[in-house]
Amino acid sequence: MVVHGASADGKGTTEVHFFIAEAYVITVHRGDCPALTDVRVRVGHHRPSELETPQIALLYLIIDQLVDTFFPFLNTFDNAIDELEDAILVNPTNQQLGTLFEMKRTLVSIRKVVTPQRDMFASIISGVNVIPGVNDEGQRYMRDLYDHLIRISDMVDSYRDLLSGTLDTHLSTVSNKLNVVMKQLTIIATIFLPLSFLTGFFGQNFSWLVAHIIGGRPFLIYGIGLEVVCALGLLVYFQKKGWLGKEAT
Repeated sequence: MVVHGASADGKGTTEVHFFIAEAYVITVHRGDCPALTDVRVRVGHHRPSELETPQIALLYLIIDQLVDTFFPFLNTFDNAIDELEDAILVNPTNQQLGTLFEMKRTLVSIRKVVTPQRDMFASIISGVNVIPGVNDEGQRYMRDLYDHLIRISDMVDSYRDLLSGTLDTHLSTVSNKLNVVMKQLTIIATIFLPLSFLTGFFGQNFSWLVAHIIGGRPFLIYGIGLEVVCALGLLVYFQKKGWLGKEAT
């Protein structure tokens, strides 16, 4: 049997191999495994004699400790998602997008190990696979492990949905900010549109325009005043529509 638990650094999983027989349980793993250390301390104070086969009680304690390491990890993951959502609503950045994808990869890696474990214990409690020494009383312990794995699998799926929603929030927020920028640029272009028309119209080299619109007063009226009036009129119109200032965002 192979069972995974969350690693101490929270960046992966701890893989433990079990060799189970009628009278003993052998575990094999690489590196430090805090779950086994906790079981040693626990067994040192209270020996697992609840069952007719103590090795099954020991097996349950080890696997239960390994499986339960996912709960604090997923709780921390939940808090990280909430903080990320709040940060995205304030100011979405590309770094947050990278964090989202990294968190999704972490969940996928956890799901890849939790789902087979859940199916393995489902086959054990259904009698498809038999563990030496597991009687009817031991089946209750196996069912308890299966229930824990069901909860963890459901939590992983729900957090995947939350991350997908957070990703949609990030994209929507960026899109909204882009729309605001495009609206502001459109307003600027709209203000200069009548000004360009007026300068182009009075810049025509027709003899009537050249002969009649001369002097300082026509220059102030047609050359400057008319354009200023158009620009101010458009600004007032945009302000009434709520396209300028805070209402525009």
